[in-house]
Amino acid sequence: MAPKRIGAGRESSILAKISNSEIVSQGRRSACDAVYVSKKLLRSTGKAAWFAGTTVLILVVPLIIQTERDQMLGEIEFQQASFLGPTPAGVLQ
Repeated sequence: MAPKRIGAGRESSILAKISNSEIVSQGRRSACDAVYVSKKLLRSTGKAAWFAGTTVLILVVPLIIQTERDQMLGEIEFQQASFLGPTPAGVLQ
């Protein structure tokens, strides 16, 4: 048989008293509450970031497309003008 340690039962009862104490229970509740609030904060922050990102896409992408379209039309007009030659002096544009 293995020899018994002296005071082993006393150590486990002290640990049991500490882990069942009110301050430890209150600490656990506080930690759980902090985790709950953190999760809600991260979730709402993620939703806000998604909303802001989609709003930017909805507002900015059409402007970029319009700018590119205008640039392409300008290039096409320049190419057509170079093919047709200079405009006569009496023609209004």
